[in-house]
Amino acid sequence: MTGQPSAPHAGGTAKGARPVWALALFGLLALAGIAGLTALGVWQLERRVWKLDLIERVEARIHASPVPAPGPESWPAVSAASDEYRRVSVTGHFLHDRETLVQAVSDLGGGFWVLTPLVTDRGFTVLVNRGFVPPEKRDPATRAEGQPQGTVTVAGLLRLTEPKGGFLRSNDPAAGRWYSRDVAAIAAAKGVAEVAPYFAPYFIDADSTRNPGGWPVGGLTVVSFPNSHLGYALTWFALDLMLIAAVLFVIRSELRRRRA
Repeated sequence: MTGQPSAPHAGGTAKGARPVWALALFGLLALAGIAGLTALGVWQLERRVWKLDLIERVEARIHASPVPAPGPESWPAVSAASDEYRRVSVTGHFLHDRETLVQAVSDLGGGFWVLTPLVTDRGFTVLVNRGFVPPEKRDPATRAEGQPQGTVTVAGLLRLTEPKGGFLRSNDPAAGRWYSRDVAAIAAAKGVAEVAPYFAPYFIDADSTRNPGGWPVGGLTVVSFPNSHLGYALTWFALDLMLIAAVLFVIRSELRRRRA
């Protein structure tokens, strides 16, 4: 006979409609996905607020007047959050015979950072990144004029140690190959600990004050904090909206099938 409604399939599912268990599973996965994408978007917004605050704090530090570099009594409290890129100054004399060259790429091209221990008049020693030299100036004899003797005062930015290595390479103290400014490793390799029992756990990037003879060139510190968090947040929220749209499409499609 015609005109009779079709009987539902086994389990009470209308013809062409998806099983209830499949819809339930889809709903659970969709809810988990929406919650996860929303959480990721919110997290990126929170990271953006944190990054903007960090940039503001660092900008204030690098433009402030220099303060005395932290002494041994303050070293346990030195951290990136409170001290990185703070302008500091120290007075003392360099140990030029214990200079270390660290591979570098700067605005002046490829070459080396010149790191030299400075024994301060306050009784501790700190590693100073005096600046950049090109390969042809790596030999101290080619820039003897730039190695001051006697008491000097150095101002610059406090930087935290860079352990292990850089440029995807590990430091090789035995061969004198350095790819990062690892304070403890450099001090040990150069025997600084033998003459400086109080060695600062940070180093100082010297400012742009010109050295005699022009080398090394200081003041080349790059202060940059990538801030792409807003873009990431918008990406997560866009994916979130796409998933919500897909869920609504499935719901609408399922309702049409069941009405039919």
